Amino acid sequence: MLRALFYRRPQTVEPIKIVHDDSTYVVRVKRHRQARRYTLRLVAATREVMLTMPPRGSLKEAKAFAEKNSAWIAARVQHLPETAPFLDGGYVPLRGVMHRIHHRPNMRGTVWAERVEGECTLCVAGGAAHLHRRLTDFLKREARRDLERASHRYAEMLNVKIARISVRDQVSRWGSCSSTGALSFSWRLILAPSYVLDYLAAHEVAHLIEMNHSRRFWRILLSLYPDTDRAKAWLDAHGSGLHRYGAQ
Repeated sequence: MLRALFYRRPQTVEPIKIVHDDSTYVVRVKRHRQARRYTLRLVAATREVMLTMPPRGSLKEAKAFAEKNSAWIAARVQHLPETAPFLDGGYVPLRGVMHRIHHRPNMRGTVWAERVEGECTLCVAGGAAHLHRRLTDFLKREARRDLERASHRYAEMLNVKIARISVRDQVSRWGSCSSTGALSFSWRLILAPSYVLDYLAAHEVAHLIEMNHSRRFWRILLSLYPDTDRAKAWLDAHGSGLHRYGAQ
């Protein structure tokens, strides 16, 4: 008995490199079965240039398309805000307030906040090699605490139950709600003003009653959080910039 063998093209192919004005840009290429043409986009959160190609497209055509649009790629990448790695002397916002990172290698403990000469500071103990991880872990813990507190408060207002709450470094969205009642949030919300984090918590809790964004959903959300427009406006203006903090 003979079996027919079918070859399926891989969805993700090797990245290509584009040169523009003596600068080299790496473009990640991905096939999409519903794509009808070649498209380019810049993912600000990951600082990656993505090229989507049709199922039957070729890498040669993809590279030619990217090279044709090299000026667009260069302009978008160059307009990205500079990264702000977690380093001694650097800055990171906490609940919307900028804090200076102060490495305390000879101190015990992990991370704590204090004021140094009138300046808000996040002090990080331990070796320099552990500073990034310790500060990231601290921010995630603070995010989880604030998000759990806000989410349960809004759930009580609606008399609904939350299955579980997870905090991750999500790229495509700030929060989500599953059909099973599980809520998921980006830990980077702890970098934004507190009213933004509260809005996202209320938004996802409202989805426990209405999964879509119908008029009923917005009525529920506004009953929980009347300051929705202010928080949405802040995210639209500043949200993408939160992903530059801690970039390595």
